[in-house]
Amino acid sequence: MKQFDVIVIGGGHAGTEAAHAAARTGAQTALVTLRAEAIGVMSCNPAIGGLGKGHLVREIDAMDGVMGRVADRAGIQFRLLNRRKGPAVQGPRTQADRKLYRLAMQAETAARPGLRVIEGEVTDLVLHADRVAGVVLGDGVTLTARAVVLTAGTFLNGVIHVGDRRRPGGRAGDAPSIRLAELLAALDLPRGRLKTGTPPRLDGRTIDWSVLEFQAADEDPVLFSFLHRAPFVRQVDCGITHTNERTHDIVRANLDRSAMYGGHIEGVGPRYCPSIEDKIVRFADKTSHQIFLEPEGLDDPTVYPNGISTSLPEEVQHDYVRSIRGLEQVVLTQPGYAIEYDYFDPRALHPTLAVKALQGLYFAGQINGTTGYEEAAAQGLVAGLNAGLATTGRDPVVFGRSDSYIGVMIDDLTLRGVTEPYRMFTSRAEYRLSLRADNADQRLTPLAESLGIVSDDRRRAFGARMEALDRGRALLQEARFTPREAEALGIRLSQDGARRSAYDLLSFAEVQPETFLPVVPGLADIPAEIRDQLGRDALYARYLDRQAQDIETLKRDEDRAIPADFDYVALSGLSTELRMKLTRLQPANLSQAGRIEGMTPAALTLILAGLRQRERLRAAGA
Repeated sequence: MKQFDVIVIGGGHAGTEAAHAAARTGAQTALVTLRAEAIGVMSCNPAIGGLGKGHLVREIDAMDGVMGRVADRAGIQFRLLNRRKGPAVQGPRTQADRKLYRLAMQAETAARPGLRVIEGEVTDLVLHADRVAGVVLGDGVTLTARAVVLTAGTFLNGVIHVGDRRRPGGRAGDAPSIRLAELLAALDLPRGRLKTGTPPRLDGRTIDWSVLEFQAADEDPVLFSFLHRAPFVRQVDCGITHTNERTHDIVRANLDRSAMYGGHIEGVGPRYCPSIEDKIVRFADKTSHQIFLEPEGLDDPTVYPNGISTSLPEEVQHDYVRSIRGLEQVVLTQPGYAIEYDYFDPRALHPTLAVKALQGLYFAGQINGTTGYEEAAAQGLVAGLNAGLATTGRDPVVFGRSDSYIGVMIDDLTLRGVTEPYRMFTSRAEYRLSLRADNADQRLTPLAESLGIVSDDRRRAFGARMEALDRGRALLQEARFTPREAEALGIRLSQDGARRSAYDLLSFAEVQPETFLPVVPGLADIPAEIRDQLGRDALYARYLDRQAQDIETLKRDEDRAIPADFDYVALSGLSTELRMKLTRLQPANLSQAGRIEGMTPAALTLILAGLRQRERLRAAGA
């Protein structure tokens, strides 16, 4: 019998983040996985980050988690999405080299003090009264612990579908966790079935790259970790192509052979990452769909065709892929497939991700009904951190909606539950103006420091960054300008005679920190990166009070009744998806509307504005 404080089951993105978080609290931690060599495997898309997801990775890094650092070391194409929009909705993303990511994660894991990797299959839980006390492995070895974090991914009763063929599997090449699924079923927790999918893999040497468009990496890359400044490896381009009417005809002619449309799958799939079958059925008026051809590594010819995930038979996949421009002679190295798996209702969890019905047990990742590496890793951070804190006698940490995207996700999961795989979007956060990717360290690193879970390197780097921010902000706030002086700098103001600080003037979108370099002594000594951060902080400062007022208004109006004949279709700015749900479900008030899956604070504000306009029009008519 071997003793630990925390045992983490599963070596995927949730499991590795949970194990590292628990170990950073000082808890002696075991990471139990079927194969140590599979730690850090990117089982689907070889990319990290994106809109909403990039915010999560930045927040993980701010708490001194590992995903951001590892993604930076493996990144072969860094791009800041929504660069032309405001910083609040910009999302860092990188195409990753699968091998480099896996090796970097394994190196981080091997170097973590207090963390031990154990190969094996968990076949039973050790229970003492109403709490978990450890696990039993398939070879009969018992590991004891005061907390267990379960991160089963898509392995619980996993079934892989390719056309009408199905076989057990947690992902391609791996067996499912049947015994663990049976064990959890005996706990009588509410559960269901979900599905996800992946596209076929292509041999890049058989692609005609000469006829394709290309997407290059950013010239000024934005990385994930606040500790890093430049990419570690060579940057590459991605190819771009499109489906066409012939592609769609082939898919339509074989829909009855798709695992999903042939009735072989009962689980609900991710609506925001639809299969090619879903796209052609749901968007029947579109004659083409974009496909990104993403290299899976610097020394790997495999290409991931992002945008054509499928569960059609293998021979149909060959036909429709080869109908696409540039892919006429392509060789498929692995067919696409759908995978169906068990998940448990996250409303059965506390905000710490501890299971309410069984003390000492935590769930993280796709077992909670989410999709995506980033959502899984963020949950792993929360579960592992709280498991470690619990076993070392400290109070739990609950992330709030107002301080992090992590808090938004956990609140959504544990209060609303899921009816489809949950994916993070910036629109889910009512405080998104202050929850930006660029200020994640300002929001969360002080919390991590207070918990004692940051490295010396992180502490020094954050201290230096905050000192520079404070110094630069003080210089900008002390320098004040009349409207005439501001106009001499190219800043147009009303000639009201009022003196404004340089920091206030940075709230104008067209004003940049460099404007003040000649006239604010000492500002040139502040690093350019810090000056840019000050510009973003100043830009959003004047919007934050308005944001808080909007949220307070929504809270006051939660009980406002919604008439049965209210016309959601007429609300400009409301998504088609929410219009359909609201029209079908007919919520009686804003509070009920807010609990509808997919509802966002911005959408609730639109509904409230529509209700007020309706009342004004009726009052005017009376």
